[in-house]
Amino acid sequence: MPDVSVPPPLRDTPPSRSPIERAWHGLAVEFAPRVARRSASSLQVRGQRLRNRAFFILQCAISAGVAWFIAGNLIGNPEPIFAPIAAVVALGQSYGQRIERVLQIVVGVAVGVLVGDLFIHVFGSGFVQLAFVVAVAMALATLLDAGVLMTTQAGVQAIFVTMLVPTDGAFSRWTDAVIGGIVALAAATITPASPLRKPRRHASGIVNEIADVLTESATALRTRNIDDADAALDRARASEKALTTLQNLADDGLAVVRSSPFRRGHLPAVQAIADLLTPLDRAIRNIRVLVRRAGVAIREGEEVPKAYIDLIDDLSAIAHAMADELAERHLPQKARADLRDLGERSTYVSDHPGLSSEVIRAQVRSAIVDLLMVTGLTHEEALSYMPVAYSLEHDHDDEVDDDDDVPTQDLTRRDQ
Repeated sequence: MPDVSVPPPLRDTPPSRSPIERAWHGLAVEFAPRVARRSASSLQVRGQRLRNRAFFILQCAISAGVAWFIAGNLIGNPEPIFAPIAAVVALGQSYGQRIERVLQIVVGVAVGVLVGDLFIHVFGSGFVQLAFVVAVAMALATLLDAGVLMTTQAGVQAIFVTMLVPTDGAFSRWTDAVIGGIVALAAATITPASPLRKPRRHASGIVNEIADVLTESATALRTRNIDDADAALDRARASEKALTTLQNLADDGLAVVRSSPFRRGHLPAVQAIADLLTPLDRAIRNIRVLVRRAGVAIREGEEVPKAYIDLIDDLSAIAHAMADELAERHLPQKARADLRDLGERSTYVSDHPGLSSEVIRAQVRSAIVDLLMVTGLTHEEALSYMPVAYSLEHDHDDEVDDDDDVPTQDLTRRDQ
């Protein structure tokens, strides 16, 4: 008999895809993992944001309920809508700030509601009355020497009274607003937001920015890229503005702990953050000079020694670690040993270094002292951590013109 072979079983083969389908499938395979990672990262960020605001949300919720209870149950207003509104508005626009600012918001709300309540009781409501009420409320707030927040709130609350609430029950809305404001003021005084969180995080951000500028400078020196050096200099200049914000946050934190009996124990920690302003300002100044000299070295074709560039990179890594420690609610004292080791390495001078190279080394040493002060040391204690070295020294505080970055220098024996 003839050999009849049995054909193999047919396999299910996927239908052929069109070029568009293949391209779409390729994009899905490539980008799906990225989308998943970003989604997970986004959820973490959102979760962290919710945890950060949990106290604020709870504070507003409880204050709103207490304000409604007092105005409705104790005072007897059947619809005390402006009591919780005033409480939440005052807390929301002054969260984590000085008690005086909470008081400004409260006064602004009360003025706006009073003017609106009085005017619509006499003249009724309408678009003409609305415009007039807003103007009068904001003008009255201005005459009371109000700031922008207080003046704005006077106008906003006047709008609410004129347009959203019926005209019966004259002056009850003003009473509700006053009650809500008093509740908010009590909440801000008795249980204020953490006076340490915002200034600490901002200080951590400044140290991180210092580290990033150092990294960009080292990269520019290695690649001899003048555009990168200029970009790093622009970033160094811009970072100085963050100090003003830190000053305001520190002042607000100190005002909070001094006015709240429940936050007095935070005074040393808040004061420690406020004390970082001076060394951070000096560090930014020193690093700005370092970045400018890096640009000069690149333009003039000066070869900066690899050891000096490594100093910049290592100082950047230490600064990043310090920023992480600051974000964890304590001064970055763990960095002291690393900064001392880096200071030891900075004492060694390369053979026949150029002028810009030596200025860069000198600025690294000065920045090390500044960052040692950020760890909580005094200036004298920070200097004691630094081995003696011979280097070019100049007074960076006398420098004004960013385009003329060749200070008066002399070779001196120095302790920083």
